[in-house]
Amino acid sequence: MTVLEQSGAYHLAPPPAWRPRRDPAPLLPDREPLRLLGTGAELDGALLIELYGQLVRGRRYNEQATALTKQGRLAVYPSSTGQEASEVAAALALREQDWLFPSYRDTLAAVARGLDPVAVLSLLRGDWHSGYDPRSSRVAPLSTPLATQLPHAVGLAHAARLKGDDVVALAMVGDGGTSEGDFHEALNFAAVWQAPVVFLVQNNGFAISVPLAKQTAAPSLAHKAVGYGMPGRLVDGNDAAAMHHVLTDAVERARRGEGPCLVEAVTYRLDAHTNADDATRYRENSEVEAWREHDPLVLMEQELRSRGLLDDAGAEKAREEAERMAGDLRERMHREPELRPMDLFDHVFAHRTAQLDQQAEGLRAELDAAGAEEPPAGDRNAHEQVHTDERGSRK
Repeated sequence: MTVLEQSGAYHLAPPPAWRPRRDPAPLLPDREPLRLLGTGAELDGALLIELYGQLVRGRRYNEQATALTKQGRLAVYPSSTGQEASEVAAALALREQDWLFPSYRDTLAAVARGLDPVAVLSLLRGDWHSGYDPRSSRVAPLSTPLATQLPHAVGLAHAARLKGDDVVALAMVGDGGTSEGDFHEALNFAAVWQAPVVFLVQNNGFAISVPLAKQTAAPSLAHKAVGYGMPGRLVDGNDAAAMHHVLTDAVERARRGEGPCLVEAVTYRLDAHTNADDATRYRENSEVEAWREHDPLVLMEQELRSRGLLDDAGAEKAREEAERMAGDLRERMHREPELRPMDLFDHVFAHRTAQLDQQAEGLRAELDAAGAEEPPAGDRNAHEQVHTDERGSRK
C-alpha cells in the first residue's frame, strides 16, 4: 500500500512493543521557552520591521473588532490581544502554496495571511458561510468546534504528500483544544504518516475559565509531541522573532519530508474569552497586569528602538497605517449586507441534489410572488474577492 512505502511511516516488521522505536531525546522540547528579543541575537532587521508593522496593525484590528461587537455589528468576537505575535508569525512563516487551518480566535492570522478583514469577520457576523473562498486563499474556514480543524489539516497535508505537491499545513489551536480527542487523533495520524503539518498550540493559560493546571499534568503541552513520535518546541509566544524563527524552521522541516512538529507558544489572553465572558470571575487583575509587562507589541518596539531601526516618526507611520485599516473596516462593517437568499443553495454539494433543486425552485417562487429582487451577482464583495497581501502576491 502507498502508506507503507513512505519513508519513516509504519513498517511491516516493527520492533517489539517494549522497545522504543526511536531515541526520544531529540523529540524533547526546550527546557525553557525560546526567546530572541532582548538577547542580542543576530536578527534580520527587515523582518523585525515587518513583524512590528503587522503587530501594530493586529492590535488595532483586535480593538476595532471588539468595538464592533459593542455596536451590534458582530455577534461575538474572540480577541487575540496579547497573542498577536503568534498570530502574525504563523501567517508569515508560510509560503504562498501552503495552507493555514485557524481556530475561531485566529482571525488576525487570516488577515496577516492576506485576507480581507471584512471577509474574515463575516462568519462572526452570521453572514455567508465562512466569508471567503478557502481554495483561493488557502485558509480553511475559522473553526469554532474545538480542534476539529486539526484532522482536516493532517488529511490535506497527507494528500498533498501523496500527490507530490509542495504543500505544508499549519494548524492552530488553543490550550483548551488539546483536551479534545481530535487533537490526539490528528497528532497520531500525522506522526505515523509523517505528514507535512505543523501544529501550533497557543497556550494562553485558560480554556475559557479552566486554567491549564486543570487540563493537564504534563510538564508542558510541547511534551505531548514526544508520545506521538514528533518533536516538540517550547517558545515565548509573545516574542514575534522567536515565534517566526521556530515556525519557519518547523514548516521547512516538514517541507523536506522530515515529518510533523508541535510548537507550544506560551502567551496570554489579555482580553476576556469573548465579549460574552466575565474574566474577573476566574482570574485576578494583578495577573493580567503582570502579563501586560510582556506585551508582544511593546517588546518588539523596544527591540527596534534599541537597534536603531525605529524612531517616533516610524512608529507614528505604523499607527497611521493601522488606523486607516481600522477606519476602512469600521466603515464597511457598518454597511447593511446585500442579502441573496438563493445563496443558501450554493456550496452545499459539488453537484446540487434533486432535493436542493426542488427547495431552490420553491424559494424562487416565493421570492417572485413577493416581488423580492436579489442584488445582481456583481454586487457581492468580500466573499468572492481574490485577496492579495501587501506585496500583491495572490493568496
